[in-house]
Amino acid sequence: MNSTSTPTHCPYCALQCGMNLSPTPDGGVEVLERADFPVNRGALCGKGRTAPAVLSSRVRLTSPLVREGGALVPATWEEALDRIAGALGRIRAEHGADALGVFGGGALTNEKAYTLGKFARVALGTSQIDYNGRFCMSSAAAAGTKAFGLDRGLPFPLEDIPRSGCVILVGSNLAETMPPSLRFLTELKENGGTLIVVDPRRTKTAEQADLHLAPRPGTDLALALGLLHLVVAEGRTDEAYIAERTTGWEDARAAAMAHWPEYVERITGVSVPQLREAVRMFCEPETAMVLTARGPEQQSKGTDTVGAWINLCLATGRAGRPYSGYGCLTGQGNGQGGREHGQKADQLPGYRKLDDPAARRHVAEVWGVDPDSLPGPGRSAYELLDALGTDIRALLLMGSNPVVSAPRAAHIEERITSLDFLAVCDVVLSETAELADVVLPVTQWAEETGTTTNLEGRVLLRRQAITPPEGIRSDLEVMHELAARLGVEKGFPTDPEEVFEELRRASAGGPADYSGITYRRLAEENGVFWPCPAPPSVDPQSVDPQSPDRVIVADSGDASPAVTPDGPAREAGVREAEVRGAHPGSPHPGTPRLFLDRFATPDGRARFVPVAHRAAAEEPDDEYPVLLTTGRVVAQYQSGAQTRRVDELNAAAPGPFVELHPRLAARLGAAEGDPVAVVSRRGRAVAPARITRAIRPDTVFMPFHWPGEGRANTLTNPALDPTSRMPEFKACAVRLEAVPPAEAARN
Repeated sequence: MNSTSTPTHCPYCALQCGMNLSPTPDGGVEVLERADFPVNRGALCGKGRTAPAVLSSRVRLTSPLVREGGALVPATWEEALDRIAGALGRIRAEHGADALGVFGGGALTNEKAYTLGKFARVALGTSQIDYNGRFCMSSAAAAGTKAFGLDRGLPFPLEDIPRSGCVILVGSNLAETMPPSLRFLTELKENGGTLIVVDPRRTKTAEQADLHLAPRPGTDLALALGLLHLVVAEGRTDEAYIAERTTGWEDARAAAMAHWPEYVERITGVSVPQLREAVRMFCEPETAMVLTARGPEQQSKGTDTVGAWINLCLATGRAGRPYSGYGCLTGQGNGQGGREHGQKADQLPGYRKLDDPAARRHVAEVWGVDPDSLPGPGRSAYELLDALGTDIRALLLMGSNPVVSAPRAAHIEERITSLDFLAVCDVVLSETAELADVVLPVTQWAEETGTTTNLEGRVLLRRQAITPPEGIRSDLEVMHELAARLGVEKGFPTDPEEVFEELRRASAGGPADYSGITYRRLAEENGVFWPCPAPPSVDPQSVDPQSPDRVIVADSGDASPAVTPDGPAREAGVREAEVRGAHPGSPHPGTPRLFLDRFATPDGRARFVPVAHRAAAEEPDDEYPVLLTTGRVVAQYQSGAQTRRVDELNAAAPGPFVELHPRLAARLGAAEGDPVAVVSRRGRAVAPARITRAIRPDTVFMPFHWPGEGRANTLTNPALDPTSRMPEFKACAVRLEAVPPAEAARN
């Protein structure tokens, strides 16, 4: 490693791959290998390697912009901030605090997410805050909380995956969405384990599988129930485990037994022999895992679908045991931390519930406000966006691009344009920022220090490597300045470490307890897994200012008693052996593996939740006879606001496409590359045909990274899961149309 390089992490997906940034003669940075970080061991995908390209002034914002005469023009920071504060204050005075909306993102650091939630509730007084992570892993979070009492994407490190006997990967294309993680599956097979991939497409990941199950989109719930039925029928349940560590089995078993194999085959299209083979592969080894991603989660029944896969793990004794269990592959860079610290509509820092009086008292004390002054839960992400221009008159948006990423995107674009006022903080002029009244250019990953929490629950330190261009400010500075203009002059520090110290206090005792984590520990230990409470008998505020990792410990009367997992650690199911032997005042080691002794429920038992198959919110019919599913490609990321500005990535993935089976293409009369129109009840999108046998004949696929005519989310259905409020991105009814030559020529 170059002696002048800075160890940090990739700005993109939830792997948060380690990298080193080394300065270049032109004042930029280049990415170098960082082999010491265990998640990627130096490997990076194309997005990570090219991430510095977005730091260039050629593609990024360099000045505040304000709308004058219908156009965005450069302005000073003072003018831009005054306009935002003036508009927010005026609209609040005229229509009330809940006329102000705040929309965050899973790319914001923990410090920014925490401050954004505090800003909404303290400086603005609004309940109307949510974030785009609601579109990512919220169904898995809801199901995990129901079953285990706690949501952490993976309750074990990624390095446990190769040591399992079998992995069922449901609705994830790791080879393209998280390429460095594919090695864990390769090592799994090298170690003698097997891989089952559930996906309606034969993706690059599915090609690695020992068994590929290709269900119709929207039928993953029936598939999981069919597998559980066979587990019961074949006598493969772990009755001792069920009796000792779970509750609710009788009702869940009865629900599963209504889904016999032939019935499930008719629903899913997965044959009975394949169902039986999947059960054999999953149950014969001593250890096994189920990992889900957006496929089963982005459904109007996503919580129940994930719950069914969790039930499969519980019935076979595969949760809360080494190298076994259920896990969610979180997508966004800080999707895990982003939902833990207060930018979600119903949550306070530390994963506390906003409607819990004790949680409100604790956080209000840290913030120095009256608990009664904190607003209650607000709208979920889509519901918030749908209310723009009506109940919500102004919106402050950070780190999101809903014009491209939201379901029923044309409608959401209309709602955004109907606002009285829109302010956007971003590093580039996204499609949403183009509609704003004020756009603020903010620092990005390599220009600032802050923490993120990856898909394993490992809290990481991103370090500043370069100085941002003159005139660029951080999101923390923006919120500090806006709060002061709105009459709240204290409580919004601009130093990220100072914010993190406050976050530690606010999270102390909560499910996601960070109180034992410091910047120094993160730097020295390559990250720390939460929960990580402060040592026993320690007030998290009692920190030695000369050594932030040394806490001032109350005299316990015993120089070296063993520490047992009490309080939040015990509730989170921390294995006693993982903390035994520590002493009061010594740092808690963090919790790489949850639930090994108990689950985070009042009685320590996991909950079976009985669920039953139900159809997607919108099934094919005579008018719309085909199913559309959406996803990502390897060279682009999320709404593409940043990756579409990188030449190398655009060369690899220049635009949208419609993937369809040869039989479907023949019926349409479409050849490879021909423009194809995909039409749903919400709109129409046009993109070139990509003809392949890797997809079901009754299904088409579109990636969702692009705006304009090929915008996939113009088509998607905003039907919401009743628990998680997740929209149904992964299944909607469409029809295909040939594009007239005149229209094709215009394109």
